[in-house]
Amino acid sequence: MNARLAEAIRYFTREKGIMDALTVVCGKGERTETAWDGREIGPGTLYDLASVTKILTGLCLMRLWEDGELDPRGRVSAYCPEFENLNTVTVEQIAAFQVSLQTPERLDAQESREAARAALFGTRNAGTTGRRAYSDIPAMVLKYVIERVSGKPMYECVKEIVLDPAGMRETFAKVPEERIPDCLLYGPEYRIEGEKWICREGTRGVPHDPKAAILQGTTGDLCGHAGMYSTAGDMEKLARAVLDGKIVKPETLEKIAVNRTGRERADGGYTQYLGYMCYLKHPDQYFSEIPESMSHRAFGIGGFTGNHFSVDPGTGRFTIFLGNRVRDRLTVLLPPEGKTREDYGLCADGSGKIRWTDGTEHYSSVDYVHQKDEHLHRVIDQILG
Repeated sequence: MNARLAEAIRYFTREKGIMDALTVVCGKGERTETAWDGREIGPGTLYDLASVTKILTGLCLMRLWEDGELDPRGRVSAYCPEFENLNTVTVEQIAAFQVSLQTPERLDAQESREAARAALFGTRNAGTTGRRAYSDIPAMVLKYVIERVSGKPMYECVKEIVLDPAGMRETFAKVPEERIPDCLLYGPEYRIEGEKWICREGTRGVPHDPKAAILQGTTGDLCGHAGMYSTAGDMEKLARAVLDGKIVKPETLEKIAVNRTGRERADGGYTQYLGYMCYLKHPDQYFSEIPESMSHRAFGIGGFTGNHFSVDPGTGRFTIFLGNRVRDRLTVLLPPEGKTREDYGLCADGSGKIRWTDGTEHYSSVDYVHQKDEHLHRVIDQILG
């Protein structure tokens, strides 16, 4: 365990209480550095990857494209007639977050898996994207495109294209019964959304993401946007397999890391910089999911539960965070008009403690993403040189 990295992790797990648990793995070339701290974690811990699952979806899509099995300019409805409202939208457009997709009803508000699937199939093109182009819906649609093209269930396609070549034996859409105790518990989770104070419980082995929870649950029918569980060891294997060209060719990696959405706005700000199912470097580092020290060939993504995955073919570096910022934490604070974080007892950076309606106190992980650069990425830069 790297002592400097362990100290940086303790800022989140002990000093600020932002994370219940956190593991970091980073490396360059043959070198790997790792450290961890927190409740219920060790080498065999299974983490809910949340949106990091999109990286796997993107790699599968790019491999099918690379092999000539999929035409990115093909219409979504031509591959999947169920999406009849997407008859003018191409696979490439949704893979690159270039159109705004909307479902007729909230998927996580549906009473059954069947109803949620029906709502997803009703997805329509709501026009061009604005400042925030990132969305879960494109990856959820791509799942069905990938299944139709490959002729396999989504997880089997991921296994064939990504997991097996990388040697990942501990990455699951349906966690084996004997491994359920190894899954972190992502709950109870606390949210304040306007006047609503919400407490969500968690279940080991069931995706934290509410859309994946209803569409996938414990069935193993992997959603494209979330739903995978994995270990730190397996995620290191993924990073190295990507950098070593074991999954897609180097020229395909170059395609992934091309900005498809980012542009300067009239107000001087920028829209999100996104590639195919991933984030790219942003002109304003505050809004960048990619470490500042990585090159413009880097790509990656974060996950709501406390995760980060980035690889840089330009420097051969990778960075992986696997954490739990959900358990017994305030994760979302959207104050009603006229109120600020300070009114709830939090610091300006989102850290601190909040008193819940039953009198209990809970740490806050609000805006955790904006503390990673200073307290993790910069330390990693120093360690790796």
